[in-house]
Amino acid sequence: MSETTPTFDPAQTQQDVYDGGMKVRREVLGDAHVDRANSSVDEFTQEFQELITRYAWGTIWTREGLPRTTRSAITLTAMIANGYWEELAMHVRAALTNGMTRDEIKEVILQSAIYCSVPAANVAFKVAQGVFATLDEDHAK
Repeated sequence: MSETTPTFDPAQTQQDVYDGGMKVRREVLGDAHVDRANSSVDEFTQEFQELITRYAWGTIWTREGLPRTTRSAITLTAMIANGYWEELAMHVRAALTNGMTRDEIKEVILQSAIYCSVPAANVAFKVAQGVFATLDEDHAK
């Protein structure tokens, strides 16, 4: 294991993992998105939202082994491969927040055309275009 990749810390509580995950989740997705997601939490979905925050954001996105841009590229590819279009839009925005450029996102989508499918990449380009258009409109205001 590399020196930069943290190992399991038995002294870290579940609350520590959750808090670290929430911090990264807010940094990557933005407060507005996280607040919207949390505003719809009810008894039925609470455990799922906590799971996402602890597991995905608190144990994976907090690791030092990959830069956030690489994590974003991997995540974009996974969303494309599986056809998770709403999640793709969210992660296109997150990739920009994490420092990826539009050209880098384009390259990820082009790469995915070969390994995920041309039809999936076609939809991904449309999703990314929509995100970029919305961001450009918001920036012009």
